[in-house]
Amino acid sequence: MKKKRQSFDASFKLEVAKMVKEQGLSVAHVSKSMQVGPTAIRRWVEQYEAECNGNAGIGKPLTAEQQRIRQLEQENRQLKMDVDILKKASAFFARDLK
Repeated sequence: MKKKRQSFDASFKLEVAKMVKEQGLSVAHVSKSMQVGPTAIRRWVEQYEAECNGNAGIGKPLTAEQQRIRQLEQENRQLKMDVDILKKASAFFARDLK
């Protein structure tokens, strides 16, 4: 039987990454105490470092600031698509009026 994959929310990942970066705890220690694999913790720490440096990082954002940026980027893409559709529709109807 397959083992169900664990999933963690962003606040838990952020807390674990801060334990390693800000409190100076080792990945192995945090891994044992939180019962999370060390590879996952290393990825979360890498993500946290990238976000602290202002980069997007890989995966779902951990910090609230990066989550907001990701949301605004998605909204911006949607609005650009809407504008494109409206431009095409207006060109189509303008052509029919001539």
